[in-house]
Amino acid sequence: MEPDSATPPAGGTAASVSPPPSSSLIFLGTGCSGALPDTRCLIRPGTPPCHVCSMGLSLPPDQNPNYRLNTSLLIDYCHDDGTHKYILIDIGKTFREQVLRWFVHHKVPSVDSVILTHEHADAVLGLDEVWVVQPRNDRNEIQQIPIFLTQFTLDRFISILCFPRISHQHKVSCNNASRRFYSVVRRFPYLVEQKPEDGDEDAQAAKIDWKIIEEDVEKPFVASGLEFVPLPVMHGEGYICLGFLFGRRARVAYLSDVSRFLPKTEHAISKSGAGQLDLLILEANALHGVSLDAIKKIRPKRALLIGMRHFFEHQRENQMLAEWSIRLKALSHLQALYDYSEGIPVQLAHDGLRVFIDL
Repeated sequence: MEPDSATPPAGGTAASVSPPPSSSLIFLGTGCSGALPDTRCLIRPGTPPCHVCSMGLSLPPDQNPNYRLNTSLLIDYCHDDGTHKYILIDIGKTFREQVLRWFVHHKVPSVDSVILTHEHADAVLGLDEVWVVQPRNDRNEIQQIPIFLTQFTLDRFISILCFPRISHQHKVSCNNASRRFYSVVRRFPYLVEQKPEDGDEDAQAAKIDWKIIEEDVEKPFVASGLEFVPLPVMHGEGYICLGFLFGRRARVAYLSDVSRFLPKTEHAISKSGAGQLDLLILEANALHGVSLDAIKKIRPKRALLIGMRHFFEHQRENQMLAEWSIRLKALSHLQALYDYSEGIPVQLAHDGLRVFIDL
């Protein structure tokens, strides 16, 4: 599991090289819902001004690890025959910039599947641009793309307007509860009706196959040939968000929005439960509280943190995390109880980071 040598390191640049023929994870965004820099810090600066957000004016984004778009992960899955499929987890408000910045940089031609963790704006509002990255056939016609989501998330899509032409594997109900909410479909009806907006001659209709998944670790699904296990977690009390466990050779868990772990999910990803993870990708949250405590319980081989707000300065926090890992390793005299003899390497991820891993 190696970082991409073509990815600019924090605060620097590097020449582009051809990636090795393997699967990889591309971090399209590692920020919070509002993204960074936070515009409030720039138009109403405090005293002293916000150091992290001020960097947004002094450094170009590709040299600034504190420039963070909405959290999103692109999985470049290399099949056994060498063909690559691109699986996108979440498509938020900053998706267009992510395409311009990181699809181009990493030479990503298209997206073959989309998976949604939940229906908040920072996870779904980029669907307006999904047709831009859909695969095309020899006649330059858009090919259908599967979008995997829960029934609850889909109900939010169809909450006011119930379109009979939605195509997926399961029956979709439109009940009174779902009508209470204004939906994404209200804004983007062409995503469901499968035709461009009136008066937009240049746009092409997104061809979407809506596929329902369950909030159950015992009900995996397959996207573009890669199996995913849903990992339900609490995203605030009373609201369930999904993370995902994937990888046959290396086990990766992705949890972008989590305030509390559910017992079945914790068991599925813990070394003391279903087996040790090779990589845990986890929301930074209250870094020196919730997230680090979770990492100590789950005990992955390595962890990368995402979803950072502007009080996470990349270089400073990574130095503190390196020191934390060393202290954890120093507990070797308690190895029989904790098994931390090698420490747990933990770092903040950054936008554009590419990690090669054998999935």
